[in-house]
Amino acid sequence: MNVLLSAAFVLCWSSGFIGAKLGAGSASAVTVLMWRFLPLTVVLIAVALTVTRAAWRGLAARDVARQAEIGALSQSGYLLTVYYAIQLGVSTGTTALIGGVQPLVAGALAGPLLHQYVSRRQWLGLGLGAAGVAVVTLADASAAGGVAPWAYAVPFAGMLSLVAATFLEGRSRTRVAPSVSLTVHCATSTVVFTALAVGTGSAVPPAEASFWVAIAWLVALSTFGGYGLYWLILRRSGVTAVNTLMFLMAPVTAVWGALMFGEPFGPRTALGLALGLAAVVVVRRGERGGQRPYAGGGREGPRGAVSGGPGRSGRATGRRPLPAGPPPDRPRAAPPS
Repeated sequence: MNVLLSAAFVLCWSSGFIGAKLGAGSASAVTVLMWRFLPLTVVLIAVALTVTRAAWRGLAARDVARQAEIGALSQSGYLLTVYYAIQLGVSTGTTALIGGVQPLVAGALAGPLLHQYVSRRQWLGLGLGAAGVAVVTLADASAAGGVAPWAYAVPFAGMLSLVAATFLEGRSRTRVAPSVSLTVHCATSTVVFTALAVGTGSAVPPAEASFWVAIAWLVALSTFGGYGLYWLILRRSGVTAVNTLMFLMAPVTAVWGALMFGEPFGPRTALGLALGLAAVVVVRRGERGGQRPYAGGGREGPRGAVSGGPGRSGRATGRRPLPAGPPPDRPRAAPPS
C-alpha cells in the first residue's frame, strides 16, 4: 500500500509541471494561474468559515500578514516563474530540476546567513546538484530551438523565491495550522494573479476546452491529489519519506514531458538528473550516518514538512530550524500546489 501511495504521490505532484505545459498551449501563465486559484480559494474560505474555524482562533493580524508574505514568495512567485518559463519553451524536466535543488541551496545558505552548521557533505551535495542543473539546462538549451537564453534564468528566480520564503518562514515564531497557511497562501495567490491578469487584460479565460482541461488537471491532480497524498504519506511514513520522494519529481517530470510533449531527453539530460539524485543521496547518507547537517524541517506546517529534512542545526540557536523547502508545482510554508 505504501508503494502505491508513494507512486501516486510522485505522479500527482509531478503533474503540476505537465498541467502548466497543457495550460500554456491555450492561455498566458497569469490566466491559467488566476483560474486555478480563484475557485480553490473560494472553497478554502468556505471551509475556513465552517469546518476549520478553531484553527484561526488566537492568530494575530501580524501572523496572517507573515503567512501572506510567505505565500507571495513560496507560491505566487514560484509558480509564476515556473509557468512563465514553461510558456517560454523551457522543458518541464529542466524547470522541475531547477526548483528541486532549492533544499540544497537553502541548507547551504544557512551557514553564511544564519551561522548554523553546514557539513562538508552538504556542500558536496550542493555542488553535485548545481552540476546536474547545469548539464540538464545546457542539454535543454541546445535541443530547444527558439528559446531565448535568458528564459532559463526565470526558473532560477522562482527557486530563489522559494529560498527566501524558507528563511522568512523559519524566522516566524508562531506555529500556524496547515489549513490556515494553505488558505492564506492560496488567497494571496488569487489576489496576485487576478491583479496581474486584470492589469494585463488577460483575465477572461479562452473558449478552448483544452484550457478547462488544464485547469481541472491542475486542481484535481496537482492540488487535491498531490497535496492530499502528501499529508497522508507524511502521517503514515514521516517527513524523511516525503522528502525522499520529492527528489523523484524531476526525473519523473522529464520522462513524462518527453513522452507527452516530445521534450528533449538524451544522454546529457539523463546524466544531469543522475547528478541531481546523487546530490540527494550524498546529503541523506550524511544525515543517516549520525552527522546531522543543517537541512531544516521539523515544523508542523506543510512547508516545513515538505521542504526540510529531518536534520537539525549543529548548534543550538534558540529558534526552530528552518525548513529547506522544494517543487513542482505545488511545496515549502504550504506547498505551492
